[in-house]
Amino acid sequence: MTFDIVSVVIGAGIVVIFLTVLFLVLAQRYDRVISTAGPRITRDELEAQIEIKRQALADIDSQLHARTKEMEDVAGLKAEVDALCRERDEILVTLETLSERKEEIRAMDRETEEAVARFAEAKRELDEKEDALRLVQARLDRAEALVGEIENLQSEAGLLRNEVDSLRAELGSLRQLKEEEANLQIRVADLNREESCLEGSTAAALENLQKVRSTLSVTDHKRAEVEASFRKLLTQNEVAAAEARHLDAERTALEADRSTLESRIEYLRSKAGQLSGSDDGLDEDPLRDLKSMPPVLGQLKKLELHDRETEEEALHRVQKYMGAYGLEYPSRTIHAFHTAMKVNETTQLAVLAGISGTGKSQLPRRYSEGMGIGFLQVPVQPRWDSPQDLMGFYNYIEGRFRPTDLARALYQVDAYNGADKDPDLQNRMMMVLLDEMNLARVEYYFSDFLSRLESRPRRGQTDNESARKDAEIELEIKMAAGQQPPRIFPGYNVLFAGTMNEDESTQSLSDKVIDRANVLRFAAPRKIREGAPTGDIPEMKALSLDRWNSWVRNTGSLGGEKARVGGYLDSLVDIMRDLQRPIGHRLGGAMMSYVANYPEVGGHSSIKIPLADQIEMRLLPKLRGVDMDQAGPHFDTLESFVDKTLGDNDLADAIRNSAELSREETGQFVWRGVTRQ
Repeated sequence: MTFDIVSVVIGAGIVVIFLTVLFLVLAQRYDRVISTAGPRITRDELEAQIEIKRQALADIDSQLHARTKEMEDVAGLKAEVDALCRERDEILVTLETLSERKEEIRAMDRETEEAVARFAEAKRELDEKEDALRLVQARLDRAEALVGEIENLQSEAGLLRNEVDSLRAELGSLRQLKEEEANLQIRVADLNREESCLEGSTAAALENLQKVRSTLSVTDHKRAEVEASFRKLLTQNEVAAAEARHLDAERTALEADRSTLESRIEYLRSKAGQLSGSDDGLDEDPLRDLKSMPPVLGQLKKLELHDRETEEEALHRVQKYMGAYGLEYPSRTIHAFHTAMKVNETTQLAVLAGISGTGKSQLPRRYSEGMGIGFLQVPVQPRWDSPQDLMGFYNYIEGRFRPTDLARALYQVDAYNGADKDPDLQNRMMMVLLDEMNLARVEYYFSDFLSRLESRPRRGQTDNESARKDAEIELEIKMAAGQQPPRIFPGYNVLFAGTMNEDESTQSLSDKVIDRANVLRFAAPRKIREGAPTGDIPEMKALSLDRWNSWVRNTGSLGGEKARVGGYLDSLVDIMRDLQRPIGHRLGGAMMSYVANYPEVGGHSSIKIPLADQIEMRLLPKLRGVDMDQAGPHFDTLESFVDKTLGDNDLADAIRNSAELSREETGQFVWRGVTRQ
């Protein structure tokens, strides 16, 4: 009985062990499948499975404990117990494996959280890019709209140019009629004088009747010439009358002048038959008026020459001269203008710009007087549209050239083509000031003249006739057969400056003029000051060309500083390229020449001051119209270069203020100048 019970217990134990082993094998296979399949379950599920395994292990432990107690007396159950121990060890190993998987899943969770964070950051950046893209698209739409407006404006500008050309043609006709009217009036006055002469000589002509009869054939010939001239004049009057029909305001006056002229010519015809030996047919010199000396040169010629003096002494005398007139200019402004005059080989013009009443015209006038340079002011008129307005024109009716004071002055100081060789006069200096030069379009009346100045041979090479030819100005004068029209060479003894007011009645300077000029802009004053004269006016003496040339230096005089100046210029080239206003070799060479010619005050000089001047006078005027939205950072770079590298705080502040005002107003850069103390 006891054996049967033991057998039953053993059999039951074997069944339980078999089922347990089967369960463990199936669980192990399931775990193997899960581990080979990769981390497809969540951490919570894995922890649940681990808990199940732990419970199963606890059950097995309890069963094992029970079976151990049951089989303590059964030696045969030892093997079963050992097997269960091994199974428990395997379960423990499996449990450790599951724990490692749990750690891996935790690491994967951390990586997942980091990936989610990176995804959120990427999504935020994407949103920012999309916002930026929408802004760019809006600006692009605005730009396309502006392009359309520009095309419309260009079309309208073409129509306006056609209208301007038509009006200019009409203006030319009007000017020609006015000139002919003036010529007719002059001719009438001449005929009146001739009539008076004829009436005075009538008595003498009657007394010499026998002589008149003996020379009747000569008189008849001259009478025929007078009649031919009369017919020619009648034809010209008819043409003038035909053109005058288009001018209601001038028609009545022209008709009256013509009738008066015809009646006087008839009277002269009747008198001409009674005269003999008249000299009216002799030709006058067509250059008579050109050869007359203008007052400015007559006064300059009377002055004594300065004694030998240094450039610094001359500038000090100029400062005293201005003080005697109550003018207060910073010494740096005077030095900048003086240097701009010295570099007329590389930069042909100095322009003083700004609002009215800031002393633009007084600076060159008093500078010239204090330095001993002849001063000729040329007031520009709004109607000027050709070089003839600057130099003069040939009156075909009178057969005479009507020169301007500028043409007469240039003819007198020309050492190669002038009528009289006057070494004393041609060794002196003269300044020409184009006052309010932008009342008319500068490129219409001055562009050709500026090109001639630019074509001059270098100093010391002007004696070469072939090299000088391209720079000479040929005057439009009808000369006798075999004679060539006169030519004028504007030499380096002539300095050119111009003033430019900025209001609604003026024109802006073209890029060609700005690229060949030092533009010194006078900013609005911070305080209104009434200058009081200080000291007496120094005695005026003339400055010689030889003394002036001794002050002019080439770039080689910079010595070891030349490389440093070149480095600064390279930085400015990069900045101007970023600002969409690149500069070339000619402008770079002109800036280098300005630095070399800046006066040494007190025995020393600094290359930074003239470099800052050139940024103000040459580069900032070229930045007109730059879009501030795109170029803002580059203006900051330019401001930093001026402030940190060159140490010019006033100019850096002026650049920043101009940029800020331009950004707020029109969005396009406008240089407003710098106020110096």
